[in-house]
Amino acid sequence: MEAVAFAILAVLIWPIIAVGVVAGWGFLVWMYYLFTGPPGPV
Repeated sequence: MEAVAFAILAVLIWPIIAVGVVAGWGFLVWMYYLFTGPPGPV
């Protein structure tokens, strides 16, 4: 039973969490640059 729980976590849950974190970070940076402008010298 523990192996099944580990397989579900390893194959389904953690990849979904990883994609969500990366997508959330990208959205956060996108919104930040939308309000502050692109990086670089003025």
